[in-house]
Amino acid sequence: MSSTSPDTPTRILQATLSLLEKTDAKLPTMSDIAKASGVSRQAVYLHFPSRTDVLVAATRYQDQTNDVNTALASSRSAQSGIERLDAFVTAWGNYIPRIYGVARAILAVVDTDAEAAEAWNMRMADMREGCAAAVQALVADGTLPPDTDPEQATDLLWTLLSVRTWENLTQTCGWDQACYLATVRGLALATLGQDMGALRDVLAHSKDPA
Repeated sequence: MSSTSPDTPTRILQATLSLLEKTDAKLPTMSDIAKASGVSRQAVYLHFPSRTDVLVAATRYQDQTNDVNTALASSRSAQSGIERLDAFVTAWGNYIPRIYGVARAILAVVDTDAEAAEAWNMRMADMREGCAAAVQALVADGTLPPDTDPEQATDLLWTLLSVRTWENLTQTCGWDQACYLATVRGLALATLGQDMGALRDVLAHSKDPA
């Protein structure tokens, strides 16, 4: 008879996510993670040699449980640069609310905690790869505006889709998710895909963010 209990690494990752997702959570120590997992600190270090390792692994485990690959499938199978850009912006823009609890806890200490900063930078490097792929699809189509540097275009898209941007607009400014998504889609398509219709849609709705 097989057991349905998760293995030790999975228990550690589940406990880490649970700690991070608590309201007003503080970034957990390895001792906190060990206690929540029901294992020793030595066991945590055996599977994850540093807190950076466990934080990165936890965010990637979160992607796995949220089935992020399915969310990104339409972008990866897109037949044109515009289609890929739109699908990627839509997928990531709708994914941020699902990971915000964990992201918020890490972001709260990135300026003072080197391990948290390293984990966050690695996580955002993963997301940047998706931005770069979308921009390269525009380059392949000849859709990226003339004289636009692809690296700078990637920088712009990466910044537009940052968790901080989502947080500022939805949590601080009070935009609802639909308005946020419509706006970033429109801005991305107009700026990088030369879709002026998308820009007009953004301007038409800019006075009604809620």
